[in-house]
Amino acid sequence: MSNFILEMKDVSYGYQDGGRKRMILKNCSYKFERGKFYTILGPSGSGKTTLLSMASALDVPEGGTIEYEGTELKKIGYSKYRRNHMAIIFQKYNLVDYLTGIENVEAGMMISGHRTKGDKKEIGYKILDAMGIVKTKADRRVTKLSGGEQQRVAIAKALAKDVDLILGDEPTGSLDTATSNEVIELFKLLANEYGKTIILVTHSDDVAEKSDVSLRLRDGQLMPF
Repeated sequence: MSNFILEMKDVSYGYQDGGRKRMILKNCSYKFERGKFYTILGPSGSGKTTLLSMASALDVPEGGTIEYEGTELKKIGYSKYRRNHMAIIFQKYNLVDYLTGIENVEAGMMISGHRTKGDKKEIGYKILDAMGIVKTKADRRVTKLSGGEQQRVAIAKALAKDVDLILGDEPTGSLDTATSNEVIELFKLLANEYGKTIILVTHSDDVAEKSDVSLRLRDGQLMPF
């Protein structure tokens, strides 16, 4: 098995800006290794979120290819790839408001193609507890939880899928400093101790400094920070 889990090969993408085409990714190539925590920085409009959208198969490149474990995402099937091989954490939580914390986590398990062994609810409680969400809070509707607690539930939901690739779009952007630091430490643990590959888009130099590999998206290319 290759040590690279995700590879971008000459990926290009642009959009119409008035009368001209503005390319925000230009033959961008990069190999992401297993078991590492990556951060991607860059100014607004540089293409960070677009890159993440393509890595999660929510959008497709205009040129080039993206491969997961050596197979093009198109060949895997975009829906199958999203369901079985990756999880994404959004800044705005992306939770189901009328469900409790544990119900949101269970929902994350059910949309996955993996067959979770054991009782889903008990496993969900354990993951939430590891995230600092005790059972009494896990049983509350997520709208009754604080912003930091909702983000922890969102991360627990991603972890419950038990996939090897976790993507994040500014997942610590709305958290206070203490909670953000705790979440970043968790990402480091997941990458370095459990072999997950974590790729986060961020504006924060502080978050980037704590990652294993920090990249900057500049002039349509990924390069070391």
